[in-house]
Amino acid sequence: MKRPLKPEELRIWGLVAGTVHPLPGRNTPKAARPQTLDAPARIEPKRAAEVAQALRDGVDPIEPNRRRRISREREEIGARIDLHGLTQERALAALESFLRRSWDEGYRAVLVITGKGVQGDGILRRRVPEWLGAPHLSTIVAGISEAHKHHGGAGALYVALKRKPRS
Repeated sequence: MKRPLKPEELRIWGLVAGTVHPLPGRNTPKAARPQTLDAPARIEPKRAAEVAQALRDGVDPIEPNRRRRISREREEIGARIDLHGLTQERALAALESFLRRSWDEGYRAVLVITGKGVQGDGILRRRVPEWLGAPHLSTIVAGISEAHKHHGGAGALYVALKRKPRS
């Protein structure tokens, strides 16, 4: 953890920083904007209950630190699938195939876009967490969490995949 600079250290730093000049032929970079933090996303009670039910059904949540790394793109999202407009049968087949391919490729995290549905009550939004908890997918799915709003928010899920066994 960094400690704040003492007044004498700040004065010396100001003197040193004042001697710095840009290299010839290079533009000076623009001053960085201060980073603003987004307000925490409000989880709808209905959505929270659905995710809680999915978790009780055997799908673990992604660890908070890992979820944060994924949402901030410090851990790569290996692949994405958009299930908008598909029937349940086609969506399930596409999801299973997508997860198997992603796991075979060695991806550790993927994004599954379900959409929110009409009035936030989409059938795929409810069913995908159930499908991810199925026994035949439990060998590759490590956990799920609702995506950050810049990845689709309530209409998308991060899916953490288990490591592939070494051959």
